[in-house]
Amino acid sequence: MPVVRLQIVWRTVIAWCAVLALALPAAAEQRDGRWIATWAPALMERPVPVAGRGGPGGGMQGRGAGPAGAGQATPGRRGGGPPPPVTFNNQTLRQILRVSLGGERIRLVLSNAFGTAPLRIGAAHVALRACPTRAAGCERTSDTAIEGTPRPLTVDGRRAFVVPPRAVLVTDPVDLDVPSLAELVVDLYLPDDLSANTVPLTYHASAMQTNYLSTPGNHAGSEAFPVDRPVNNWFFLARVEVVGPADAGVIVALGDSITDGAGSTAGENRRWPDVLAERLVRRGGRPFAVVNAGISGNRLLASGSGESALARLDRDVLLQPGVTHLIVLEGINDIGAAREAPEPSAADLILAHRQIIARAKARGINVIGATLAPFEGAFYFTAEGEARRQALNEWIRTSGEYDAVIDFDRITRDPDHPARFLPLHDSGDRLHPGDAGYAAMGNGIDLALFD
Repeated sequence: MPVVRLQIVWRTVIAWCAVLALALPAAAEQRDGRWIATWAPALMERPVPVAGRGGPGGGMQGRGAGPAGAGQATPGRRGGGPPPPVTFNNQTLRQILRVSLGGERIRLVLSNAFGTAPLRIGAAHVALRACPTRAAGCERTSDTAIEGTPRPLTVDGRRAFVVPPRAVLVTDPVDLDVPSLAELVVDLYLPDDLSANTVPLTYHASAMQTNYLSTPGNHAGSEAFPVDRPVNNWFFLARVEVVGPADAGVIVALGDSITDGAGSTAGENRRWPDVLAERLVRRGGRPFAVVNAGISGNRLLASGSGESALARLDRDVLLQPGVTHLIVLEGINDIGAAREAPEPSAADLILAHRQIIARAKARGINVIGATLAPFEGAFYFTAEGEARRQALNEWIRTSGEYDAVIDFDRITRDPDHPARFLPLHDSGDRLHPGDAGYAAMGNGIDLALFD
């Protein structure tokens, strides 16, 4: 073969190799698709217990240590002091959650965001929960039962890995057909002794879901899960992501305990964002995931029960993959905690809302304001607080600064006593809705906001 022709052949081969080298990553990226958040709790610091305070488990110190009754919209524990804090020592944590939008590939984000020491995960698995809550014609053998074969969760192929302090890790993708509104079971084997409570942990305090801690050992992926004690929090779980369609949207609900679901039936997924997710699935059309970023006791301006809404906005809202819409329901705890004090004023709360609007719109997010529900009769109600609530609600309704408004005040109030909940909607504490109230809130949202 002439030298010139040989050179041409080799140049052609090299050119095709270059094209293939570029195409392979593109093909891999196409297979990975567009990752979007389908479930994500708002995380906070589980502070280090203080010996000798707060009952048998000790009190708490740290940024997440705000007392439940100190001007925060969160339910108290009846019948005694707080339970002992959950600790881990060579045990497996089985946690249950419900996704909003399904998919055929998933991955998890594990968080040590508030930890000051490395978090060692000895094994991790994910599976579908057997007989999802309220599934017709299905009865599970136990609350910990799984369906099908559990999938191991790995990081860069490793089944055991370490989450560095103040960091998160994204697991490798898993092929698992997850229907919309399905419940997942996530197992984390924690081999180290964390029972000394010398470092803060990363968690969501009020899961409104019973999770389970095992007897000693690695039981990740076990069909028969040996339960040592129930756990009412979510630990170390930052997010579940699915590969979503190109047009899929993600709605994030930023709020306090009324978004977190306080006063609803635990384990039944009765929060108003749950109701909204169910309606969007039934509607069809453009698919939407709904992420609940509520924290019981949370405030707009002051940290205490979790970081303030302004402080956590980036992590809990703006950085959620695929976020397209934000619903803001915040401020009642700022108002209640102030009691008769002049600050924060309505103008202070409006400033905070304007900050959220500006930061979200800069990311191209559609921002929806929600009016504050009535609270006359609640433990921290004052006439001064009611005046602030009315002023803030009027601004939300009429200023035009939000892209749209959801009037939860109108939906939940008693027409004959507008400063109070309609009795049907009240959980009993005059502050939080019950199941019927959350249903009214979720069903009262105009789905045309998400066309």
